[in-house]
Amino acid sequence: MSEFLGLYVDHQMTSPFAMAQHSAKIKPIANDLARRGVLLVTTCLRVEIYGQEHALRNIDNTIFSDFSSERIEGAVAITQRLAEIASGAHSQILGENYISAQLTKAIELLDPNLPIYQIVRLAIDIGRASRERQRFIASFNYDQIVRDIIADRFPNGELPDRLYMIGAGMLGRELIRSGVGDRFRSTVMVTRNPKNLRKRLRAWTDKDVELTRPAEIGNAREPQSIVVIATADVNDEYQAVLQNALLRLQPRTIVDLSSIPVLSKATVEKLNYVTMYDEEFLKFIDRNNRHMVPKMPLLLSDIETTLRAAQIYISAKAP
Repeated sequence: MSEFLGLYVDHQMTSPFAMAQHSAKIKPIANDLARRGVLLVTTCLRVEIYGQEHALRNIDNTIFSDFSSERIEGAVAITQRLAEIASGAHSQILGENYISAQLTKAIELLDPNLPIYQIVRLAIDIGRASRERQRFIASFNYDQIVRDIIADRFPNGELPDRLYMIGAGMLGRELIRSGVGDRFRSTVMVTRNPKNLRKRLRAWTDKDVELTRPAEIGNAREPQSIVVIATADVNDEYQAVLQNALLRLQPRTIVDLSSIPVLSKATVEKLNYVTMYDEEFLKFIDRNNRHMVPKMPLLLSDIETTLRAAQIYISAKAP
Protein backbone atom coordinates (compact mmCIF):
# COMPACT_ATOMS: atom_id res chain seq x y z
CA MET A 1 0.00 0.00 0.00
CA SER A 2 1.36 3.40 -0.96
CA GLU A 3 1.01 6.22 1.57
CA PHE A 4 0.34 9.86 0.85
CA LEU A 5 3.22 12.19 1.56
CA GLY A 6 3.75 15.93 1.68
CA LEU A 7 6.93 18.00 1.87
CA TYR A 8 7.00 21.74 2.36
CA VAL A 9 8.91 24.91 3.15
CA ASP A 10 7.12 28.16 3.91
CA HIS A 11 7.83 31.74 4.94
CA GLN A 12 7.72 30.86 8.64
CA MET A 13 10.82 28.69 8.15
CA THR A 14 12.85 31.37 6.35
CA SER A 15 12.35 34.98 5.28
CA PRO A 16 9.38 35.89 3.03
CA PHE A 17 11.74 37.32 0.40
CA ALA A 18 13.93 34.19 0.33
CA MET A 19 10.79 32.08 0.01
CA ALA A 20 9.50 34.21 -2.86
CA GLN A 21 12.79 33.84 -4.75
CA HIS A 22 12.85 30.06 -4.26
CA SER A 23 9.21 29.70 -5.27
CA ALA A 24 9.80 31.60 -8.51
CA LYS A 25 12.72 29.29 -9.31
CA ILE A 26 10.72 26.09 -8.70
CA LYS A 27 7.40 27.10 -10.27
CA PRO A 28 8.30 26.14 -13.90
CA ILE A 29 8.47 22.41 -13.07
CA ALA A 30 4.80 22.21 -12.03
CA ASN A 31 3.67 20.60 -15.30
CA ASP A 32 6.37 17.95 -15.17
CA LEU A 33 5.47 17.03 -11.59
CA ALA A 34 1.76 16.93 -12.43
CA ARG A 35 2.46 14.36 -15.15
CA ARG A 36 3.98 12.19 -12.41
CA GLY A 37 0.90 12.63 -10.24
CA VAL A 38 2.52 15.15 -7.89
CA LEU A 39 0.92 18.44 -6.87
CA LEU A 40 3.28 21.41 -6.66
CA VAL A 41 2.08 24.44 -4.70
CA THR A 42 4.24 27.50 -5.31
CA THR A 43 3.08 30.84 -3.96
CA CYS A 44 5.14 33.79 -2.79
CA LEU A 45 5.18 32.25 0.71
CA ARG A 46 5.52 28.52 0.14
CA VAL A 47 6.82 25.62 -1.91
CA GLU A 48 4.94 22.39 -1.17
CA ILE A 49 4.58 19.03 -2.92
CA TYR A 50 1.98 16.34 -2.33
CA GLY A 51 1.34 12.91 -3.78
CA GLN A 52 1.83 9.22 -3.21
CA GLU A 53 5.13 8.30 -1.61
CA HIS A 54 6.50 6.43 -4.62
CA ALA A 55 5.83 9.47 -6.84
CA LEU A 56 7.70 11.83 -4.50
CA ARG A 57 10.77 9.63 -4.18
CA ASN A 58 13.95 11.72 -4.73
CA ILE A 59 11.98 14.80 -5.80
CA ASP A 60 12.78 16.66 -2.59
CA ASN A 61 16.49 16.50 -3.44
CA THR A 62 15.99 19.04 -6.23
CA ILE A 63 13.09 21.12 -4.92
CA PHE A 64 14.33 21.60 -1.37
CA SER A 65 18.08 21.48 -1.92
CA ASP A 66 18.59 24.87 -0.24
CA PHE A 67 16.16 24.31 2.64
CA SER A 68 15.33 21.82 5.35
CA SER A 69 11.78 20.76 4.48
CA GLU A 70 9.03 19.55 6.80
CA ARG A 71 7.33 16.22 6.12
CA ILE A 72 3.65 15.29 6.44
CA GLU A 73 2.44 11.69 6.18
CA GLY A 74 -1.06 10.42 5.58
CA ALA A 75 -4.17 11.63 3.83
CA VAL A 76 -5.77 13.09 6.96
CA ALA A 77 -2.71 15.15 7.97
CA ILE A 78 -2.30 16.44 4.41
CA THR A 79 -5.96 17.38 4.18
CA GLN A 80 -5.76 19.23 7.48
CA ARG A 81 -2.72 21.25 6.47
CA LEU A 82 -4.11 22.18 3.06
CA ALA A 83 -7.48 23.08 4.59
CA GLU A 84 -5.70 25.39 7.03
CA ILE A 85 -3.78 26.95 4.14
CA ALA A 86 -6.98 27.39 2.10
CA SER A 87 -8.62 29.13 5.06
CA GLY A 88 -5.84 31.74 5.19
CA ALA A 89 -4.52 30.49 8.53
CA HIS A 90 -0.94 30.19 7.24
CA SER A 91 -0.88 33.33 5.09
CA GLN A 92 1.23 36.39 5.83
CA ILE A 93 -2.04 38.35 5.77
CA LEU A 94 -4.17 36.10 7.98
CA GLY A 95 -7.58 35.42 6.46
CA GLU A 96 -6.72 36.60 2.95
CA ASN A 97 -8.82 35.06 0.22
CA TYR A 98 -6.38 34.64 -2.68
CA ILE A 99 -4.66 31.51 -1.40
CA SER A 100 -7.65 29.21 -1.90
CA ALA A 101 -7.90 30.41 -5.51
CA GLN A 102 -4.18 29.71 -5.93
CA LEU A 103 -4.64 26.16 -4.63
CA THR A 104 -7.57 25.64 -6.98
CA LYS A 105 -5.44 26.80 -9.90
CA ALA A 106 -2.57 24.52 -8.83
CA ILE A 107 -4.69 21.35 -8.95
CA GLU A 108 -5.93 22.15 -12.46
CA LEU A 109 -2.70 20.57 -13.73
CA LEU A 110 -3.51 17.21 -12.11
CA ASP A 111 -5.63 14.38 -13.43
CA PRO A 112 -8.92 14.82 -11.50
CA ASN A 113 -9.18 11.04 -11.15
CA LEU A 114 -6.06 10.90 -8.99
CA PRO A 115 -6.70 10.35 -5.27
CA ILE A 116 -4.39 13.27 -4.39
CA TYR A 117 -6.49 15.60 -6.55
CA GLN A 118 -9.65 14.57 -4.71
CA ILE A 119 -7.98 14.95 -1.32
CA VAL A 120 -6.75 18.47 -2.12
CA ARG A 121 -10.14 19.41 -3.57
CA LEU A 122 -11.76 18.30 -0.31
CA ALA A 123 -9.20 20.27 1.72
CA ILE A 124 -9.94 23.45 -0.24
CA ASP A 125 -13.67 23.03 0.32
CA ILE A 126 -13.20 22.43 4.06
CA GLY A 127 -10.87 25.41 4.43
CA ARG A 128 -13.17 27.77 2.57
CA ALA A 129 -16.25 26.65 4.50
CA SER A 130 -14.51 26.96 7.89
CA ARG A 131 -13.22 30.42 6.95
CA GLU A 132 -16.76 31.56 6.15
CA ARG A 133 -18.34 29.98 9.23
CA GLN A 134 -15.80 31.51 11.59
CA ARG A 135 -15.64 34.82 9.69
CA PHE A 136 -11.88 34.41 9.40
CA ILE A 137 -11.79 37.16 6.79
CA ALA A 138 -8.94 39.66 6.58
CA SER A 139 -9.95 43.21 7.45
CA PHE A 140 -6.87 44.44 5.59
CA ASN A 141 -6.76 42.33 2.45
CA TYR A 142 -4.70 43.45 -0.55
CA ASP A 143 -7.54 45.56 -1.92
CA GLN A 144 -8.13 47.32 1.41
CA ILE A 145 -4.43 48.01 1.87
CA VAL A 146 -4.30 49.56 -1.61
CA ARG A 147 -7.41 51.64 -0.81
CA ASP A 148 -5.84 52.94 2.39
CA ILE A 149 -2.60 53.88 0.67
CA ILE A 150 -4.59 55.71 -2.02
CA ALA A 151 -6.63 57.51 0.65
CA ASP A 152 -3.42 58.61 2.35
CA ARG A 153 -2.08 60.05 -0.91
CA PHE A 154 -5.30 61.93 -1.70
CA PRO A 155 -6.56 63.43 1.58
CA ASN A 156 -9.34 65.97 2.07
CA GLY A 157 -11.40 64.83 -0.89
CA GLU A 158 -8.69 65.46 -3.48
CA LEU A 159 -9.68 63.72 -6.72
CA PRO A 160 -7.17 61.34 -8.34
CA ASP A 161 -6.73 61.05 -12.10
CA ARG A 162 -5.96 57.52 -13.36
CA LEU A 163 -5.34 54.19 -11.70
CA TYR A 164 -2.85 52.13 -13.69
CA MET A 165 -3.04 48.40 -12.95
CA ILE A 166 0.04 46.58 -14.26
CA GLY A 167 -0.78 42.90 -14.62
CA ALA A 168 -3.89 41.06 -15.76
CA GLY A 169 -3.49 38.00 -13.54
CA MET A 170 -5.63 36.85 -10.64
CA LEU A 171 -4.60 39.63 -8.25
CA GLY A 172 -4.92 42.45 -10.79
CA ARG A 173 -8.35 41.26 -11.88
CA GLU A 174 -9.60 40.90 -8.30
CA LEU A 175 -8.36 44.37 -7.37
CA ILE A 176 -10.25 45.93 -10.26
CA ARG A 177 -13.34 43.84 -9.54
CA SER A 178 -13.24 44.99 -5.89
CA GLY A 179 -13.60 48.59 -7.01
CA VAL A 180 -10.24 50.06 -5.98
CA GLY A 181 -10.41 52.22 -9.11
CA ASP A 182 -13.90 53.61 -8.51
CA ARG A 183 -12.55 56.84 -7.02
CA PHE A 184 -10.43 57.55 -10.10
CA ARG A 185 -11.40 59.35 -13.28
CA SER A 186 -10.43 56.21 -15.18
CA THR A 187 -8.80 52.80 -14.72
CA VAL A 188 -6.12 51.61 -17.13
CA MET A 189 -4.94 48.01 -17.27
CA VAL A 190 -1.39 47.77 -18.57
CA THR A 191 -0.73 44.53 -20.45
CA ARG A 192 1.62 43.25 -23.13
CA ASN A 193 -1.31 41.74 -25.04
CA PRO A 194 -4.32 44.09 -24.91
CA LYS A 195 -6.02 42.44 -27.88
CA ASN A 196 -6.11 39.06 -26.15
CA LEU A 197 -7.18 40.58 -22.84
CA ARG A 198 -9.99 42.60 -24.40
CA LYS A 199 -11.70 39.37 -25.47
CA ARG A 200 -11.72 38.12 -21.87
CA LEU A 201 -12.44 41.41 -20.13
CA ARG A 202 -16.23 41.27 -20.13
CA ALA A 203 -16.24 37.80 -18.62
CA TRP A 204 -14.70 38.89 -15.32
CA THR A 205 -15.69 42.51 -14.72
CA ASP A 206 -18.34 45.04 -15.60
CA LYS A 207 -15.98 47.89 -14.70
CA ASP A 208 -15.03 50.37 -17.41
CA VAL A 209 -11.37 49.58 -18.01
CA GLU A 210 -9.02 50.97 -20.63
CA LEU A 211 -6.26 48.74 -22.00
CA THR A 212 -2.81 49.83 -23.04
CA ARG A 213 0.70 48.50 -23.58
CA PRO A 214 3.51 49.37 -21.14
CA ALA A 215 5.46 51.42 -23.68
CA GLU A 216 2.38 53.57 -24.36
CA ILE A 217 2.16 55.06 -20.87
CA GLY A 218 4.19 58.00 -19.69
CA ASN A 219 3.67 60.38 -22.61
CA ALA A 220 3.11 63.08 -19.99
CA ARG A 221 3.65 63.43 -16.24
CA GLU A 222 0.63 62.39 -14.16
CA PRO A 223 1.20 63.45 -10.55
CA GLN A 224 -2.49 62.78 -9.77
CA SER A 225 -2.30 59.13 -10.83
CA ILE A 226 -1.50 55.92 -8.94
CA VAL A 227 0.23 52.81 -10.28
CA VAL A 228 -0.35 49.34 -8.81
CA ILE A 229 1.98 46.54 -9.91
CA ALA A 230 0.17 43.20 -9.57
CA THR A 231 2.28 40.80 -11.59
CA ALA A 232 5.32 38.62 -11.03
CA ASP A 233 5.67 37.80 -14.74
CA VAL A 234 8.42 40.31 -15.47
CA ASN A 235 11.60 39.53 -17.39
CA ASP A 236 14.54 41.92 -17.78
CA GLU A 237 13.20 43.43 -21.00
CA TYR A 238 9.75 44.07 -19.56
CA GLN A 239 11.27 45.49 -16.38
CA ALA A 240 13.27 48.02 -18.42
CA VAL A 241 10.17 49.06 -20.39
CA LEU A 242 8.14 49.50 -17.20
CA GLN A 243 10.89 51.40 -15.45
CA ASN A 244 11.29 53.89 -18.29
CA ALA A 245 7.53 54.35 -18.63
CA LEU A 246 7.04 54.99 -14.91
CA LEU A 247 9.93 57.42 -14.75
CA ARG A 248 8.23 59.38 -17.53
CA LEU A 249 4.81 59.10 -15.92
CA GLN A 250 5.93 60.40 -12.50
CA PRO A 251 2.79 59.14 -10.66
CA ARG A 252 1.85 60.15 -7.13
CA THR A 253 2.71 56.66 -5.85
CA ILE A 254 3.64 53.20 -7.14
CA VAL A 255 2.35 50.29 -5.03
CA ASP A 256 4.22 47.09 -5.89
CA LEU A 257 2.38 43.95 -4.74
CA SER A 258 4.94 41.59 -6.28
CA SER A 259 6.64 39.23 -3.85
CA ILE A 260 9.88 40.02 -5.69
CA PRO A 261 9.76 43.80 -6.25
CA VAL A 262 9.73 44.66 -9.94
CA LEU A 263 11.79 47.84 -9.57
CA SER A 264 14.79 48.71 -7.47
CA LYS A 265 14.62 51.60 -5.04
CA ALA A 266 17.78 53.04 -6.53
CA THR A 267 16.40 53.31 -10.07
CA VAL A 268 13.18 55.00 -8.98
CA GLU A 269 14.52 56.93 -6.01
CA LYS A 270 12.74 60.11 -7.12
CA LEU A 271 9.36 58.33 -7.08
CA ASN A 272 7.21 57.29 -4.14
CA TYR A 273 7.58 53.50 -4.41
CA VAL A 274 5.93 51.21 -1.84
CA THR A 275 6.62 47.46 -1.78
CA MET A 276 5.22 44.67 0.36
CA TYR A 277 8.39 44.79 2.44
CA ASP A 278 8.15 48.46 3.40
CA GLU A 279 7.00 49.60 6.83
CA GLU A 280 3.94 51.33 5.40
CA PHE A 281 2.67 48.04 3.98
CA LEU A 282 3.76 45.87 6.89
CA LYS A 283 1.88 47.99 9.43
CA PHE A 284 -1.39 47.10 7.68
CA ILE A 285 -0.50 43.40 7.83
CA ASP A 286 0.33 43.71 11.52
CA ARG A 287 -2.94 45.50 12.26
CA ASN A 288 -4.90 42.84 10.40
CA ASN A 289 -3.12 39.95 12.10
CA ARG A 290 -3.62 41.36 15.60
CA HIS A 291 -7.34 41.33 14.84
CA MET A 292 -7.29 37.82 13.35
CA VAL A 293 -5.11 35.87 15.82
CA PRO A 294 -7.83 35.57 18.51
CA LYS A 295 -10.09 33.92 15.89
CA MET A 296 -7.51 31.27 15.03
CA PRO A 297 -8.38 28.62 17.68
CA LEU A 298 -12.05 28.50 16.63
CA LEU A 299 -11.05 28.30 12.96
CA LEU A 300 -8.63 25.41 13.52
CA SER A 301 -11.16 23.61 15.71
CA ASP A 302 -13.79 24.00 12.99
CA ILE A 303 -11.42 22.51 10.42
CA GLU A 304 -10.57 19.57 12.71
CA THR A 305 -14.25 18.89 13.44
CA THR A 306 -15.18 18.99 9.77
CA LEU A 307 -12.23 16.79 8.90
CA ARG A 308 -13.21 14.14 11.45
CA ALA A 309 -16.63 13.99 9.86
CA ALA A 310 -15.02 13.53 6.44
CA GLN A 311 -12.44 10.90 7.41
CA ILE A 312 -14.55 8.04 6.12
CA TYR A 313 -14.54 9.70 2.72
CA ILE A 314 -10.78 10.34 2.82
CA SER A 315 -10.03 6.74 3.83
CA ALA A 316 -12.09 5.49 0.93
CA LYS A 317 -9.92 7.52 -1.47
CA ALA A 318 -6.63 6.22 -0.09
CA PRO A 319 -4.95 3.61 -2.34
